Amino acid sequence: MVDASVKAAVHGHARLVKLLRLAHSAERAAAFAYIGHAGSVKDPAEKVALAEIEADEWGHRQSVLEIMKVYDIPVSKMLEVRFFVIGRLISLSCYAIGWFMPYYFAGRLESGNVCEYFIMQQYFHELGINDHDDVLYEMGIKEKEHEQYFLDRISNKRVLPIFQRVFQWGRNASYNDVDLAAPHDPALSSRYCARHDESDRARPSRRLRTMQH
Repeated sequence: MVDASVKAAVHGHARLVKLLRLAHSAERAAAFAYIGHAGSVKDPAEKVALAEIEADEWGHRQSVLEIMKVYDIPVSKMLEVRFFVIGRLISLSCYAIGWFMPYYFAGRLESGNVCEYFIMQQYFHELGINDHDDVLYEMGIKEKEHEQYFLDRISNKRVLPIFQRVFQWGRNASYNDVDLAAPHDPALSSRYCARHDESDRARPSRRLRTMQH
Protein backbone atom coordinates (compact mmCIF):
# COMPACT_ATOMS: atom_id res chain seq x y z
CA MET A 1 0.00 0.00 0.00
CA VAL A 2 1.38 3.38 -1.05
CA ASP A 3 1.16 6.16 1.50
CA ALA A 4 -1.36 8.90 0.70
CA SER A 5 1.35 11.54 0.85
CA VAL A 6 3.34 9.70 -1.83
CA LYS A 7 0.28 9.47 -4.05
CA ALA A 8 -0.31 13.17 -3.55
CA ALA A 9 3.28 13.93 -4.49
CA VAL A 10 2.96 11.94 -7.71
CA HIS A 11 -0.35 13.60 -8.57
CA GLY A 12 1.34 16.94 -7.95
CA HIS A 13 4.03 16.15 -10.53
CA ALA A 14 1.99 17.24 -13.55
CA ARG A 15 4.66 16.33 -16.10
CA LEU A 16 4.96 12.79 -14.77
CA VAL A 17 1.20 12.26 -14.75
CA LYS A 18 0.92 13.64 -18.28
CA LEU A 19 3.72 11.43 -19.54
CA LEU A 20 2.29 8.28 -17.97
CA ARG A 21 -1.12 8.92 -19.52
CA LEU A 22 0.42 9.75 -22.88
CA ALA A 23 2.56 6.61 -22.93
CA HIS A 24 -0.33 4.39 -21.90
CA SER A 25 -2.54 5.57 -24.76
CA ALA A 26 0.22 5.87 -27.36
CA GLU A 27 1.36 2.29 -26.82
CA ARG A 28 -2.03 1.05 -28.03
CA ALA A 29 -1.72 3.21 -31.13
CA ALA A 30 1.70 1.70 -31.77
CA ALA A 31 0.35 -1.83 -31.32
CA PHE A 32 -2.45 -1.15 -33.80
CA ALA A 33 0.08 0.27 -36.25
CA TYR A 34 2.21 -2.87 -36.07
CA ILE A 35 -0.83 -5.05 -36.73
CA GLY A 36 -1.28 -3.24 -40.03
CA HIS A 37 2.45 -3.22 -40.72
CA ALA A 38 2.71 -6.98 -40.21
CA GLY A 39 -0.33 -7.55 -42.40
CA SER A 40 1.14 -5.47 -45.22
CA VAL A 41 4.48 -7.27 -45.58
CA LYS A 42 4.97 -10.56 -47.41
CA ASP A 43 8.14 -11.92 -45.81
CA PRO A 44 7.18 -14.42 -43.04
CA ALA A 45 10.23 -13.46 -40.97
CA GLU A 46 9.21 -9.80 -41.09
CA LYS A 47 5.69 -10.72 -40.01
CA VAL A 48 7.05 -12.60 -37.00
CA ALA A 49 9.39 -9.76 -36.00
CA LEU A 50 6.62 -7.17 -36.26
CA ALA A 51 4.23 -9.35 -34.27
CA GLU A 52 6.84 -9.58 -31.52
CA ILE A 53 7.21 -5.79 -31.48
CA GLU A 54 3.43 -5.46 -31.34
CA ALA A 55 3.39 -7.77 -28.31
CA ASP A 56 6.07 -5.62 -26.66
CA GLU A 57 3.89 -2.54 -27.10
CA TRP A 58 0.88 -4.23 -25.51
CA GLY A 59 3.13 -5.28 -22.65
CA HIS A 60 4.40 -1.73 -22.20
CA ARG A 61 0.84 -0.41 -22.14
CA GLN A 62 -0.05 -2.86 -19.38
CA SER A 63 3.11 -2.05 -17.39
CA VAL A 64 2.39 1.68 -17.54
CA LEU A 65 -1.21 1.06 -16.49
CA GLU A 66 -0.02 -0.94 -13.48
CA ILE A 67 2.18 1.96 -12.41
CA MET A 68 -0.72 4.38 -12.83
CA LYS A 69 -2.92 2.15 -10.66
CA VAL A 70 -0.38 2.28 -7.84
CA TYR A 71 -0.95 6.04 -7.56
CA ASP A 72 -4.64 6.07 -8.56
CA ILE A 73 -3.90 7.98 -11.76
CA PRO A 74 -6.93 7.70 -14.08
CA VAL A 75 -6.59 6.88 -17.75
CA SER A 76 -7.16 9.86 -20.05
CA LYS A 77 -10.32 9.19 -22.06
CA MET A 78 -9.39 11.95 -24.49
CA LEU A 79 -5.97 10.44 -25.20
CA GLU A 80 -7.47 6.97 -25.49
CA VAL A 81 -9.85 8.10 -28.22
CA ARG A 82 -7.22 10.19 -30.00
CA PHE A 83 -4.61 7.45 -30.13
CA PHE A 84 -7.16 4.77 -30.97
CA VAL A 85 -8.01 6.72 -34.12
CA ILE A 86 -4.36 7.47 -34.89
CA GLY A 87 -3.35 3.83 -34.48
CA ARG A 88 -6.14 2.56 -36.72
CA LEU A 89 -5.35 5.13 -39.42
CA ILE A 90 -1.65 4.26 -39.39
CA SER A 91 -2.52 0.56 -39.50
CA LEU A 92 -4.62 1.04 -42.63
CA SER A 93 -2.05 3.31 -44.28
CA CYS A 94 0.59 0.56 -44.18
CA TYR A 95 -1.26 -1.21 -46.99
CA ALA A 96 -1.05 1.85 -49.25
CA ILE A 97 2.38 3.44 -48.79
CA GLY A 98 4.73 0.67 -49.86
CA TRP A 99 7.45 -1.20 -47.96
CA PHE A 100 9.98 1.49 -47.06
CA MET A 101 7.87 4.17 -45.41
CA PRO A 102 6.26 1.99 -42.72
CA TYR A 103 9.72 0.83 -41.69
CA TYR A 104 11.19 4.32 -41.77
CA PHE A 105 8.45 6.03 -39.79
CA ALA A 106 8.22 3.15 -37.32
CA GLY A 107 11.92 3.57 -36.61
CA ARG A 108 11.59 7.31 -36.26
CA LEU A 109 8.64 6.91 -33.90
CA GLU A 110 10.46 4.35 -31.76
CA SER A 111 13.49 6.64 -31.63
CA GLY A 112 11.36 9.34 -30.04
CA ASN A 113 9.60 6.94 -27.69
CA VAL A 114 12.84 5.77 -26.06
CA CYS A 115 13.33 8.83 -23.87
CA GLU A 116 9.79 8.76 -22.49
CA TYR A 117 10.62 5.89 -20.17
CA PHE A 118 13.96 7.25 -19.02
CA ILE A 119 12.35 10.62 -18.31
CA MET A 120 9.57 8.89 -16.35
CA GLN A 121 12.23 7.19 -14.28
CA GLN A 122 14.00 10.49 -13.69
CA TYR A 123 10.73 12.17 -12.70
CA PHE A 124 10.08 9.43 -10.15
CA HIS A 125 13.62 9.95 -8.83
CA GLU A 126 12.81 13.64 -8.31
CA LEU A 127 10.14 12.40 -5.88
CA GLY A 128 12.49 9.93 -4.22
CA ILE A 129 10.73 6.93 -5.81
CA ASN A 130 12.87 4.10 -7.16
CA ASP A 131 10.28 1.32 -7.15
CA HIS A 132 9.78 1.37 -10.93
CA ASP A 133 13.41 1.62 -12.02
CA ASP A 134 13.72 -1.86 -13.50
CA VAL A 135 10.53 -1.90 -15.54
CA LEU A 136 10.92 1.66 -16.87
CA TYR A 137 14.56 1.09 -17.77
CA GLU A 138 13.80 -2.15 -19.56
CA MET A 139 10.96 -0.56 -21.52
CA GLY A 140 13.26 2.24 -22.63
CA ILE A 141 15.89 -0.26 -23.72
CA LYS A 142 13.30 -2.32 -25.56
CA GLU A 143 12.13 0.76 -27.47
CA LYS A 144 15.75 1.36 -28.45
CA GLU A 145 15.99 -2.21 -29.70
CA HIS A 146 12.90 -1.58 -31.81
CA GLU A 147 14.49 1.54 -33.27
CA GLN A 148 17.63 -0.42 -34.13
CA TYR A 149 15.63 -3.19 -35.78
CA PHE A 150 13.86 -0.78 -38.11
CA LEU A 151 17.08 1.07 -38.89
CA ASP A 152 18.83 -2.18 -39.75
CA ARG A 153 16.03 -3.08 -42.16
CA ILE A 154 16.36 0.15 -44.17
CA SER A 155 20.01 1.15 -43.68
CA ASN A 156 21.04 0.06 -47.19
CA LYS A 157 18.14 1.68 -49.03
CA ARG A 158 19.09 4.45 -51.44
CA VAL A 159 16.18 6.63 -50.45
CA LEU A 160 17.16 6.71 -46.76
CA PRO A 161 19.49 9.77 -47.01
CA ILE A 162 16.67 11.77 -48.57
CA PHE A 163 14.23 10.86 -45.80
CA GLN A 164 16.92 11.52 -43.20
CA ARG A 165 17.49 15.05 -44.48
CA VAL A 166 13.77 15.78 -44.43
CA PHE A 167 12.71 13.98 -41.23
CA GLN A 168 15.99 14.12 -39.26
CA TRP A 169 16.26 10.44 -38.40
CA GLY A 170 18.42 7.77 -39.98
CA ARG A 171 21.87 6.19 -39.97
CA ASN A 172 23.61 8.88 -37.91
CA ALA A 173 20.70 10.78 -36.39
CA SER A 174 18.52 9.67 -33.49
CA TYR A 175 16.05 11.28 -31.10
CA ASN A 176 17.82 9.73 -28.12
CA ASP A 177 21.33 9.02 -26.87
CA VAL A 178 20.81 5.49 -25.53
CA ASP A 179 23.68 3.09 -26.18
CA LEU A 180 22.66 -0.56 -26.46
CA ALA A 181 26.29 -1.63 -26.18
CA ALA A 182 26.74 0.02 -22.77
CA PRO A 183 26.30 -2.02 -19.57
CA HIS A 184 22.66 -2.05 -18.54
CA ASP A 185 22.07 -0.56 -15.11
CA PRO A 186 18.72 1.02 -14.21
CA ALA A 187 20.42 3.07 -11.50
CA LEU A 188 22.31 4.96 -14.20
CA SER A 189 19.28 5.99 -16.24
CA SER A 190 20.02 9.68 -15.71
CA ARG A 191 22.95 9.41 -18.14
CA TYR A 192 20.40 9.09 -20.95
CA CYS A 193 18.11 11.78 -22.34
CA ALA A 194 19.73 14.34 -20.04
CA ARG A 195 19.87 16.95 -22.80
CA HIS A 196 16.13 17.53 -22.66
CA ASP A 197 15.78 21.12 -21.54
CA GLU A 198 12.93 22.23 -19.32
CA SER A 199 10.63 23.00 -22.24
CA ASP A 200 11.18 19.53 -23.71
CA ARG A 201 10.41 17.89 -20.38
CA ALA A 202 7.28 19.99 -20.05
CA ARG A 203 6.03 18.69 -23.40
CA PRO A 204 6.83 14.98 -23.69
CA SER A 205 5.48 14.85 -27.24
CA ARG A 206 8.47 16.90 -28.36
CA ARG A 207 11.46 14.72 -29.19
CA LEU A 208 15.12 15.21 -28.41
CA ARG A 209 17.39 14.95 -31.43
CA THR A 210 20.92 13.87 -30.63
CA MET A 211 23.68 12.33 -32.68
CA GLN A 212 24.47 8.70 -31.97
CA HIS A 213 28.12 7.87 -31.47
